Amino acid sequence: MTDLDLNWVLSTPALLGVAAASIAVLLTLIMKFKVHAFLALIIVSLLTAVATGIPTTQLMPTLLSGFGGTLASVALLVGLGAMLGRMLETSGGAQVLTDALIHRFGERKAPLALAVASLMLGFPIFFDAGLVVMLPIIFAVARRLGGSFLSYGFPAAVAFSVMHIFVPPHPGPVAATGLLGADVGLVLIFGLVVALPTWYVVGHLFGSYVGRKYNIPVPSILRGSTGDFTDFASAPKVGTIIALLLLPILLIFMNTGLNMAATAGLVSLEDTWVQVLRAFGETPIALLITVLLAMFLLGKRKNKSSTLIESVVDSALGPVSAVILITGAGGMFGGVLRASGIGGALAESLDAVGLPVIVAGFVIAAIIRIAQGSATVALTTTAALLQPVVMGNSTFNPVELAAIVLALAAGSVFAGHVNDSGFWLISRFFEMDTKTTLKTWTVGQALVGVVGFVIALAIYLIASLF
Repeated sequence: MTDLDLNWVLSTPALLGVAAASIAVLLTLIMKFKVHAFLALIIVSLLTAVATGIPTTQLMPTLLSGFGGTLASVALLVGLGAMLGRMLETSGGAQVLTDALIHRFGERKAPLALAVASLMLGFPIFFDAGLVVMLPIIFAVARRLGGSFLSYGFPAAVAFSVMHIFVPPHPGPVAATGLLGADVGLVLIFGLVVALPTWYVVGHLFGSYVGRKYNIPVPSILRGSTGDFTDFASAPKVGTIIALLLLPILLIFMNTGLNMAATAGLVSLEDTWVQVLRAFGETPIALLITVLLAMFLLGKRKNKSSTLIESVVDSALGPVSAVILITGAGGMFGGVLRASGIGGALAESLDAVGLPVIVAGFVIAAIIRIAQGSATVALTTTAALLQPVVMGNSTFNPVELAAIVLALAAGSVFAGHVNDSGFWLISRFFEMDTKTTLKTWTVGQALVGVVGFVIALAIYLIASLF
């Protein structure tokens, strides 16, 4: 090994120490020395890659892979979603829908109405895409009614989170279901049994608490900073706004529905018509179609100039550029930790502890999640590790298998923090500093994990009696 070939292999305790130290340095840079989160994440990612022995020839590929991989899934969604949100706001559409929600549910139940809408949106649509679509409506309601933004935004964000992590057809539970041989229909049903009470405890009850404790102003991130678009507002009909919000959901649901139908043998993914419809249901394409339709319905049809519409759409991108870059840097940090092998080393060590399968699965997934950031990686890694044990035990009934999948899912969402790109998405869109995000979102995600596991364990124990 040459002096420049940084390719040593660290033990599991050493990897744990490096991971803990890197997180501590990151928090110190951001919170104490006020280094911008984007720069701090790049610096710590580079230092962590060197400390864990990633070869010098692989330093930049590793960093860029984590950064680019996250941007590939986030940048298009955030950019297109911000455009849609800006169109809804400047056209008066967000205000129209806000008035309708408040009229239907009343001011006191407005946060609950937003959260229920988010739970429904969260069934077919991913966490980040769904949140971006809902944000302009949440902002409008919060501005109308006043109080801390967390009272409105936190319950809705938790709604998207629990649906994403517990309920198929989202990728994590689907992958774990396949690896452990569980029935996807049962996982979906019991996933809802876990997700809904978990949202009530964390999103509603804990969300009400953080809303009272932390007075966060309504963010201005989707308002833009250039131009005066007050003459753009033309009071579109509430039905038009609802249709624009439902369109991407229906397109995405068509994609996931066809995938599930193919799994059940009802259609073939080789058929041209299936491939075309699935392409329209890909999230970026669904959002692109919706943005183009919004430009026509909210602008062109109201005889607004092309220049004004272009300015409105362009004004959406500036404010969210920081969100996109910081989220990508968070993905870079998580990617370095994954490349270091810390997840696999932890999993192998914990597998030897001898806990019951459902408890061991939760603990392993939670620790891997804390160590490297990605919920999907934590869930699939743990499921792959436990696969021989679960598949080799013919005594597990179908409900027990579904409960094990959900316990792993609960562990994989536990305590998302600075190495998770979703943490930075919430921090920047909610315009909260890192310390406040840790006290609210990270604690909330820990509660989601614990409450979800308790419910999954109860399902498992009840099923084991039969």
